[in-house]
Amino acid sequence: MHPGRTTPRRDDDVIARCRALLEPALREAVSELHPWGARMAAFALGWPDAEGHVRGGGGGAGGGGKILRPAIAMLSAEAVGGTAEQALPGAVAVELVHAFSLVHDDIIDRDEQRRHRDALWKAYGVGPAVLAGDSLLALAVSRLSGHAEAMRHLSAALTELVQGQTADMTFETRPWTGPEEVTVEEYTRMAAGKTGSLLAAAAAAGTALGGAPALSGRMWGMGLDLGIAFQIADDVLGIWGDPRVTGKPVHSDLRRDKKTLPVLAALAVGGPAAEELSEVLAKGAGDEESARRAARLVEEAGGRALAEEVADRHLSAALAVMDEHLPGAAALRALCASVTNRTH
Repeated sequence: MHPGRTTPRRDDDVIARCRALLEPALREAVSELHPWGARMAAFALGWPDAEGHVRGGGGGAGGGGKILRPAIAMLSAEAVGGTAEQALPGAVAVELVHAFSLVHDDIIDRDEQRRHRDALWKAYGVGPAVLAGDSLLALAVSRLSGHAEAMRHLSAALTELVQGQTADMTFETRPWTGPEEVTVEEYTRMAAGKTGSLLAAAAAAGTALGGAPALSGRMWGMGLDLGIAFQIADDVLGIWGDPRVTGKPVHSDLRRDKKTLPVLAALAVGGPAAEELSEVLAKGAGDEESARRAARLVEEAGGRALAEEVADRHLSAALAVMDEHLPGAAALRALCASVTNRTH
C-alpha cells in the first residue's frame, strides 16, 4: 500500500511472546464474571463457540488474532525501558475494550458473522450480547483502576471511540454528493476516533506504564495516525478484500452505503468515472451487479490509489514519531509498519 518502502515483516516470535503474557491475564479477568457472562466473553474473545467447544477463526487473543492493540501497549513499555509485564494491565484493558466494541458494532450493523463464525448476538441473542459487551467494558476499566495516567488515556479513548462510531453511523444516512455530503476531513476525524483512539490509548498507556509518562502524549498522537491508516486499509478490504479471508461478503461496505475513503476520494476527484459512480450510488448499490460496477468505477476514478496514498501518509507520520523518540524500538516499529499490509 505504500510503494517505495519495504515494510518489515511481522516478528511472529514477538507476537507469540506478547500473547503468552496476555492470554492468562485475560482469562483471569474473564473469570471474575458470572459464569454465563464469562462464557459469552470467552466467545467474544475468540475462545470457545456457543456450545463451549474451541473452534478456529476467532478474532480475539485466543483465536489466532493479531492482538495488535495489546502488543503495541507491551512493546511501547519495552521501548521506553520498561517491561511487557508492567504494561499488562493496559494491554488487557485495550483488548477488552476492543472486544466490547466489536460485540456492539456487530449488533449495530446486524452483521451475523465475525471471523467466519457467528457474531455473539447471533449465537446468544441481542440482549445477552449487549450485556456481555458491557461486562467486557467494565472489566477493562477495572484493570486500570490503580493506574491513573493509563486510565486517563483509556477514558479519553472511550469518549473518542463513541464519538467516532456515532459519526460513522450518521454518515450512512447522508447523501454521497451535494451540500450534506461527507467530506474527506470529516472521514479522517471519524477514523481517528473510531479506530485511532484505542491504538492511541494502547501506545500512550503502555508508555506511561513502562515508566515514561512524559512521552505518552507523543505516543497518543502516533496511535491516532496509525489508526487512520489502519481504518483506510480496512476500507479497501471492505470493497476489494477476499471474503474467504476477510469473512465478509464481497463489496459489503458498498452495499451498505458505508462512507469509506476510497469512495469519498473518488467522488472528490471528479471526472467521468466519478460522475458515473455518483449515479450508481444515488440509485443504490445493494445488488451484486451494482456493487461490482461501483467498485470498478471507484478504482477507475482513482479512489483506491488515493486512499492508499492517504493511508501511507498517516502511517509515515506515525513511524516518524517512533523514529524521533524511540529510535531503538525495532519490534514496535515493525508491528506498526505492517498495519496497512493486511489481508484480513
